[in-house]
Amino acid sequence: MKTDLGRLCMGTLRKTNMEKTAKTNSGKIKNNINMGKIRKPVNTFIGLLLLIAVWGGIVLSNKYDRSLFPSPIDVLSGMKELIADGTLFAHIQTSMLRFILGYSTAIVCGIILGLILGWFRKLWEIIDPIVQVLRPVSPIAWFPFIVLWFGIGDIPAIVIIFIAAFYPVLLSTVSSVGKVDQTYLKVAKNFGLKQAQVFYKIIFPAAFPHIATGLHIALGSAWVFLVAGEMVGAQSGLGFLIIDARNNLRSDLVLAGIIFIGISGLLLDKAIGMLEKWIGKNWGILPNERGI
Repeated sequence: MKTDLGRLCMGTLRKTNMEKTAKTNSGKIKNNINMGKIRKPVNTFIGLLLLIAVWGGIVLSNKYDRSLFPSPIDVLSGMKELIADGTLFAHIQTSMLRFILGYSTAIVCGIILGLILGWFRKLWEIIDPIVQVLRPVSPIAWFPFIVLWFGIGDIPAIVIIFIAAFYPVLLSTVSSVGKVDQTYLKVAKNFGLKQAQVFYKIIFPAAFPHIATGLHIALGSAWVFLVAGEMVGAQSGLGFLIIDARNNLRSDLVLAGIIFIGISGLLLDKAIGMLEKWIGKNWGILPNERGI
């Protein structure tokens, strides 16, 4: 009887210790997560301070003329000037409109064609050599023909964005279709799903984690070539803002434009990441299942 009572007490004690250990570990994990959330912005702030310190140090060394290499204060003043007179928002609005039209069109065309070509492998074997020849060609190289075909205005920039974003989306989609688990397709066949339903309900959700990687690559490429296209043949936009500032010998506005281009690109990348998480949440794709 005493032995049974002792065992019961020992079991209760062990259970209590295990519960305390679990709570302690849970608290440590929460603290680590909170510290990670705090550490990231702090590290970002420290990195920016170091960059500004090095930048200011180079300016103070007087090795470069202020008209060629403006100080952080001069650039900050230039940024305030662009914001105050509304110039910045007008150029950002124009660039964003061009980007959204070109990028969204490239996504739709790239995913649809990628799903079809990834499914019909023999057709892709015929198309693949053509894609591999055209893919390395810079979108800017097509600019003379684009101007001849579409004239001067917004359309050439939109076409350049489309070309820059199309190939990463197409290739990632084709590749991801080939990696879809065959078990999903067998289940779809057993349920008698039609071909269109298989694409929409099975292949596309299963391939999306890899397609999302292509979307991120396409976004960076499209944003870079948008600015390049606006520098060559546009009268508005962030790229034109930099060229116009250079022609007026305003290096402070040139650097201000570069900073705004970087911030805009970062915000666009975050927006794509949020869209990816939203789609993954609705389709039940867990973060560790995305593979990116």
